[in-house]
Amino acid sequence: MTAPVRTSTRVELFADRTWTPVCDWDLLTPGRGVAVLLPDGRQAAVFRDGADALYAIANRDPFTGAYVLSRGLLGTTADGRVYVASPLLKQRFELATGQCLDDEAVRIPVHPVRAA
Repeated sequence: MTAPVRTSTRVELFADRTWTPVCDWDLLTPGRGVAVLLPDGRQAAVFRDGADALYAIANRDPFTGAYVLSRGLLGTTADGRVYVASPLLKQRFELATGQCLDDEAVRIPVHPVRAA
């Protein structure tokens, strides 16, 4: 997660020991995700929440194997944790940690993300 930033900034995701360009800040709609193809062929999902914080998680839903988390809906728990709900089976994943809020045995990878 990062602090709010100004517009016209590039968003980057850290994976495979390098920063990968994602898109311009202006192209990230708050509350929506974008899918990113990483250099090693994996996929990530990058989100900007309503407070302009950035998050990056694996795009693969571990319950279905589908690469759809970037299309999920963002929400906030009663204690303020931001999550994405999978568009398929609706399991919720905390964006800061990757922890599934509906099954404590499941966690997805998270990636550092920044506005540079």
